[in-house]
Order: sequence, then C-alpha cells, then structure tokens
Amino acid sequence: MSWKTHLSGTTIVPRPSTPYCTPAMIAQWQNVLLPRYATSHGALMPILHDVQHTYRHIPYAAMLEIAAFLKIAPSEVLDTVSFYEEYTTDPVGKCVIGICHTFACEICGHKAILDHVRKRLGIEPHETTADGMFTLLAMECLGSCDTAPVALFNDTLHERLTIELVDQLIDAARAQATQKAAH
Repeated sequence: MSWKTHLSGTTIVPRPSTPYCTPAMIAQWQNVLLPRYATSHGALMPILHDVQHTYRHIPYAAMLEIAAFLKIAPSEVLDTVSFYEEYTTDPVGKCVIGICHTFACEICGHKAILDHVRKRLGIEPHETTADGMFTLLAMECLGSCDTAPVALFNDTLHERLTIELVDQLIDAARAQATQKAAH
C-alpha cells in the first residue's frame, strides 16, 4: 500500500446550493447534543455520526459546515473523519458489510467468507457495488473473538458466520432494500 498525498492546502471545496447541515439538524445539535458536553468540540463525533447516517458519507463541504457550527478549525473535523474507519468521505452502500480480519477470525476462517462475499458481490474491500447497495470492508477487531468469525451488517453484529449465513444476510439486505423502494 502506498501513501497518496493531496494538495489539500489549496483545495477548493465545492459547495452545494443547499447546505448539508439542514436547519433541522442544526436545531437538534444545538438543543440536544451541545448541552451534553462541556465544550462544543465534544459534540463533534455524534454530529459526524448524524451526517454519515444521513448521507452515507461525510462530504468535505459538510465538514466545513460542521466546523463553522462548532467554531473549530475545519482541519480538526477532517482529522477526526480521516482517523476513524467508520467515517468515510466517499458514499457507502445501503448495506455496509464489515468482515473482521484479525487473528481470531483469521484462525476461524474469515478468509473463505471474505473471498465468497468479494466474488458474490464483485467488489473488493472498501469498494461499493455499482447499484450502491453494498459496501465491503475488512475491519479490525469487532470485539467478539469467542464467536469468530464475525461481521457487521450495518450496525448489527453477526457471529459464528458461515458462507450460508452470509448468503442469507446478503439476500435479506437486498430484499429489505427492495421492499423499502416499493413503498
């Protein structure tokens, strides 16, 4: 893996005609989140979670809006987004599949599961299917070593995975998305 550098100091961030941080979001943050923290900076991660959940990624323009709202440097927002694996600057699929690839899961056969998902969905880790349905991640320890191999499907942990169970979970996620689209 190589490091990719960006000339970020002179990057111009395109701004949409309507802000990412809607008046409703800002009101919620102002009235519910900020009172929980001694400083406004403390609300950064919950705000990032909210934006990530709403847009399935955190656009750079949204980072500027968040920084202005919290009265912190935009670089502090970008540092947080780039540090944590759960935040992304590129849109992720409606279903994010995070397969643990640390030691316990490796011993218990995570590679066969990861290879199966890669082949079935036609994507590599950190890629999203062309239809925007699935994003595949190879994740660090999910904290369930005694039930390895494990994976997250969105925010739900699934333990003692088998290829058959993974196929059922993928089919269920696709069916749920189809059902939501029909309503």
